[in-house]
Amino acid sequence: MFKVIDVWRRVDEHTAVHYRCYQSLTTGRYSVQSADFYRLPVDETQAAALYRQSVELFIEQAPDERSADFDTIEQAIAAHDGSFPD
Repeated sequence: MFKVIDVWRRVDEHTAVHYRCYQSLTTGRYSVQSADFYRLPVDETQAAALYRQSVELFIEQAPDERSADFDTIEQAIAAHDGSFPD
């Protein structure tokens, strides 16, 4: 079982990133399933599609199997960010 933790980071005055993080209730370790970018004005269709995708990803594969897990949520987010080139 997993606990979902939503973490938001403001990128600038028009953009935010939403990290879909999970904590394993068995191990207490953290992983990041996805990071979704939102821009103003927020597109409700896009927001609904991103939520649906997060559910599908969770059902397809456990978060700690999809990506590495870490002792802290900050480490998990940093690793997720580091896996994508700018």
